Amino acid sequence: MGRKIFPTAADCELAFYDAFERSDLKLMMAVWSDEPDTICIHPQGSRLAGLSAIRDSFAEIFSNGAGTTRMRIKVSELRKHQGQTLAIHSVYESFFIEAQQGAAVTERMQPAPILATNIYALTPNGWRMIAHHASLSPQGTVAEEQGVSRTLH
Repeated sequence: MGRKIFPTAADCELAFYDAFERSDLKLMMAVWSDEPDTICIHPQGSRLAGLSAIRDSFAEIFSNGAGTTRMRIKVSELRKHQGQTLAIHSVYESFFIEAQQGAAVTERMQPAPILATNIYALTPNGWRMIAHHASLSPQGTVAEEQGVSRTLH
């Protein structure tokens, strides 16, 4: 069975955030281009180049709290530039962590949203992510303060 085909950059982005929420490493890696210059920068992290380094970083993220926590992500404030073979999306990511403690489920929101730039390229196998750069939003800033909130998913 071949890799999943993403017919649009938006489809690729939806799969990226779905994989993040599910902690699904296989789906996460399906969205990435296999070009050696593919990069990922997590908030306050170093630049990771290539699929091996990116895979290792998400494997570590997904293993933290495995089985006891679930992450939900609200993506809003999409600003995009779309060409025939390249798409650039700038979004706010708001993370909600659900923790299971016995029968009780508690939820907390990350203090500030994350600003993320996602870059997609059209490949012979559909759209693929070639870069994800995320950084902490300025202290006290929320997505809604920057304009009208538009939740993507």
